[in-house]
Amino acid sequence: MSGSGTGVAVVTGASTGIGAATATALARTGLHVLAGVRDGASVERTARAAAAGGLRVEPVHLDVTAPDDVAALRGRVEELGRQGLPLAALVNNAGLAVTGPVECVPLDAWREQLEVNLLGAVATTQVLLPALIAARGAVVNVSSMAGRVAGPLFAPYSASKHALEATSDALRREVRQLGVRVVVVEPGVVRTGIWAKGLATSAVRDSWLDDAQRSRYGAFLAAAERTARGADRRGVEAQAVADVVVRAVRSRRPRTRYPVGRDAALAVRLARLLPDRALDALVAGLRG
Repeated sequence: MSGSGTGVAVVTGASTGIGAATATALARTGLHVLAGVRDGASVERTARAAAAGGLRVEPVHLDVTAPDDVAALRGRVEELGRQGLPLAALVNNAGLAVTGPVECVPLDAWREQLEVNLLGAVATTQVLLPALIAARGAVVNVSSMAGRVAGPLFAPYSASKHALEATSDALRREVRQLGVRVVVVEPGVVRTGIWAKGLATSAVRDSWLDDAQRSRYGAFLAAAERTARGADRRGVEAQAVADVVVRAVRSRRPRTRYPVGRDAALAVRLARLLPDRALDALVAGLRG
């Protein structure tokens, strides 16, 4: 089925940024949107915004790493299905960004990164796939250009997004004959709170490094901070990503991948065309 008109869409990580914009954009197509948010304040804020806009956006408490929350989401989808609202789309957007040198990032931080960005998407997909198969719906996984090109300090984040892309490829090949469309959306720099959060937690990251490590990776750390501070000038709006998600959901034959933003398109092109050593040299030149 197409992703417009009567039906349900689930959007994880919908309290702010890309997730909030996507929930609103899908609701404007006529879908009943279950907007996954992690705390009570976000539930109330999302409900107020939906009411003010006259949109069918229903906030649901959802931590994608919490089995009880994921099970409750399945229950709500099944309840809406019995009311004649099939599941048209699942948008796996919930995520966080852990950055730092491979040498220095604690293993617990690596585990949290993979638990949220990869296993959280797997968990929601597993429980909702039967409903998506029944409705011939779509799975849209929000990845990143970092899922194609892994820059210095981005190993944990890129690892999670590379893995999400591989999982998407396998899932697409498993369910294509069942009528389920699987799409990856790959934004570049986006004007969202993730960059402000990164700056706010830079002190935590700095505590992972000793003096020798700060000396080794100082140029990369400084470049990463400049990137974060310039994101509001260079990044695309969250709405641009949301518009691509809507296009993918509504298409009967979507592309398998949608880069969003000129930086993402360039990164994908360079990764395809340049040998590894040439790409290494190009990335090294960005430290200055």
